[in-house]
Amino acid sequence: MSKILAGAFPVLPTPFRDDGSIDEADFLSIIDFALESNVDGVVYPGVASEVDTLTPEERKRQVELLAERIGGRIPIIIGASDPDAKAAAKHVAQAAEIGAGAAMVMAPLSLGNDIAAQTAYFREVAANAGVPIMLQNQPKPIGAGLTPEEVAAVANAVPEIRYVKEETAPCGQHLTRIKAAANGSLDAIFGGAGGRYVTDELARGAAGTMPAAELADIHALMIHAWQKGDVATTRKLYNVSLPLLNFQAIFRMHMTKEVLRRRGVIKHTFVRGKGPKFDEGDAKELALLLAEADLPYTNHKPN
Repeated sequence: MSKILAGAFPVLPTPFRDDGSIDEADFLSIIDFALESNVDGVVYPGVASEVDTLTPEERKRQVELLAERIGGRIPIIIGASDPDAKAAAKHVAQAAEIGAGAAMVMAPLSLGNDIAAQTAYFREVAANAGVPIMLQNQPKPIGAGLTPEEVAAVANAVPEIRYVKEETAPCGQHLTRIKAAANGSLDAIFGGAGGRYVTDELARGAAGTMPAAELADIHALMIHAWQKGDVATTRKLYNVSLPLLNFQAIFRMHMTKEVLRRRGVIKHTFVRGKGPKFDEGDAKELALLLAEADLPYTNHKPN
């Protein structure tokens, strides 16, 4: 039986050059940064990876690069989401091929709260999967935004679903309700939502968190302190980093990439996806937030 996944699992971004092409050297640097940060595993590609902007060929190539660079040192969760079940199943198959710890599949927005349809979708995706499935529950308008009881109903009906990543608010309450309704059928539940509710999620029994990657070392310190029973350190790190996480909630990949650039991890910060971009005032605010946080970075301290 494979080891149950737990801990800090950042979702890696996809770095692009200024012309919009993927920068593979920057991607390898991000992977190395995650390893140096002592994370428990990594997730790719997810929403924070701008997965919806990747071609099938790019997606496949990036997963291959990731698996080769990691080399089995830590678990990989492969993002396998696609509203088309057959396409998602192909991503799941690649996850199995590279020996991933799990394949994460979002409950599709197009199926809404039709639990019979969601169950049929996940059954098709999971058939002959060869890897545990993680049901990602994203709020609308990105995902279906299932209720906790609906998440549990789908998981209970599809035994290949061993994990849930819960991201609908209030995340902590929903995690508690999923655990109760699943009645022991799941191996673990992870929090997401950028790590903004991680202390509440951990207190309610979350196995870990899947935030963006710009503070990978800090999130690893948070989770590992919690695992050792040092709740005070976890909460201190959380409270100090929260202004940055709130800023990230607005600017998403733009903020993640700018922080990684300031930390010397990547050279390029181009974002293919939509969303607000920094103006001069935002850049100054981010610099102040980084300086004021005074976080105990374990590598690549931002300039």
